[in-house]
Amino acid sequence: MDKHTLGFKGSKLVVAVIVLLTFIHSVSILYIAIGLAETISSLFAGQALQEQVDSIAKFLLAFFIRQLTALLMQKIAYRYAETAGRELRKQLVSKLFQFGPRLVQSEGTGNVVTLVLDGIAQFRTYVELIIPRMIGTAITPIIVLGYVCWLDPVAAIILAVTMPILIVFMILLGLATKTHMGRQWKSYRLLSNHFVDSLRGLETLKVLGQSKAHSDTIERVSDSYRSATIKTLRMAFLSSFALDFFTTLSVAMVAVNLGLRLIEGDTVLYPALLILILAPEYFLPIRMVGADYHATLKGKEAGKAIRAVIEKGEAEAVKLASSPSAHAAEQAKWTWTKDSTLTLKEVGLKHEAEGPASLDDIHLTLRGMKKVGVIGASGAGKSTLIDILGGFLAPSSGDVLLNGESIKRLTEEGWRQQLTYIPQQPYLYNSSLADNVRFYTPDASEEDVKQAIAAAGLDQVVARLPQGMDEVIGNGGRSLSGGQEQRVALARAFLSKRPIMLLDEPTAHLDIETEYELKETMLPLLENKLVLMATHRLHWMMEMDWVIVLEHGRIAETGTHEELLERKGLYYEMMRMQMEGVDEG
Repeated sequence: MDKHTLGFKGSKLVVAVIVLLTFIHSVSILYIAIGLAETISSLFAGQALQEQVDSIAKFLLAFFIRQLTALLMQKIAYRYAETAGRELRKQLVSKLFQFGPRLVQSEGTGNVVTLVLDGIAQFRTYVELIIPRMIGTAITPIIVLGYVCWLDPVAAIILAVTMPILIVFMILLGLATKTHMGRQWKSYRLLSNHFVDSLRGLETLKVLGQSKAHSDTIERVSDSYRSATIKTLRMAFLSSFALDFFTTLSVAMVAVNLGLRLIEGDTVLYPALLILILAPEYFLPIRMVGADYHATLKGKEAGKAIRAVIEKGEAEAVKLASSPSAHAAEQAKWTWTKDSTLTLKEVGLKHEAEGPASLDDIHLTLRGMKKVGVIGASGAGKSTLIDILGGFLAPSSGDVLLNGESIKRLTEEGWRQQLTYIPQQPYLYNSSLADNVRFYTPDASEEDVKQAIAAAGLDQVVARLPQGMDEVIGNGGRSLSGGQEQRVALARAFLSKRPIMLLDEPTAHLDIETEYELKETMLPLLENKLVLMATHRLHWMMEMDWVIVLEHGRIAETGTHEELLERKGLYYEMMRMQMEGVDEG
């Protein structure tokens, strides 16, 4: 059990209550053994069954208390596990929303989905089982051993000597199992990411005629996970058998010693029988830990993986918060107006400390309400720049100034309230079309939603839907075309009225006819806003007030469309090549 398991709300009270219940539970085990030993030894001595009422009552009462305390510990651990699971999911989802698509991409979509769904459930199971098991292992054997030592020091020495041997053996098996479980979890992550990517690309594979060939890859990845699972199960069964074998052997050693002493007359039946009943109880907590170890190890690994994602975001937040300008950032005025300025000075970003820079030495000032185009070849840094401005990524170097005030983070809620973000593939939630349009303004009226839908050119689509604006779309709902999905994103932007708009390749996956049709809808939306559009479709640049040309993570040139054409630099060459491609087409 690691320290993070007890890092959730109410953990101290839970531990205190379980410790108390475990102590009562352990004492009840003693009285169960006492009542049973008294009854059997008395009957063996020839006494009548009617005379054993007190011993039988003692046994039954202790048995009831044992079952009751076990049930209470289970209920308390279950409730705490539910609380821990909710808090962990909340932290994970919060970080995913805070750091956006880049964090999801770095971890793998399938892996993130698995962590949010299966991983949290596995972690809950781990917490529910491990807390009472570890507390029981720390308390029950000590109480039983102390009582046995009072009865018979020789038997206590045998129990005390065999326990460490059993623990060492369990640790060795646990380490071996952990190695196999790590491989299985790695295979599980690979299978999850591969499954999600395969579903997303299934239509493309069918179009290209590669769906059947892709089945071989699916079979290979699935077989890898199957092999890892079988190896882990084999190790689990082996360790469970070995644990039961050595426990039985230890109890047998105590039984043989007591039997020989009974024959020689060095002891009597009652204490010998009592010790023999207690011996399995002495080893039971460690056996239960061993048995549950394999059931909970996946949950432990899932918890570590989830915390790794959370800590990845927290490390970024701590790095930003440690800046001496953090106080200035808190006092900054985030509202964007026609007089506002945002300046990037020597801004750079590296995804890995020793890796290449995605952006390097960016000097840029954005002022007021204007339309800014960001262009460049694939990998030039367009999306990275948009992600920094949207607060999805934090710069590795350089300074950011808002209205002259130095800040280090654009992840503040106040800044994000200024932004409308339209990605290449907008995400549609499994809800009504109207609720999807209300993404940025959940309190918008029905009339406002209708106006936004009409402004985005979606009114004809809505008219054809059986439920109109109440038609469920997104995963599991009615599917929309790529152009229609982008129009939903535009309707969100129309409704939000936010002053800054970030567009990251919003029409990259659309055919040219749909793009030009959508362009007519988008242009009015771009007025009186600060707009940054990252795209490789250069016809948009004629509508921009200013153009930024990126090359290998650096700003190659800036200016208006006309100025850049006159310079006959990189922008001119890109425009000429794209126009030649259009002419050839």
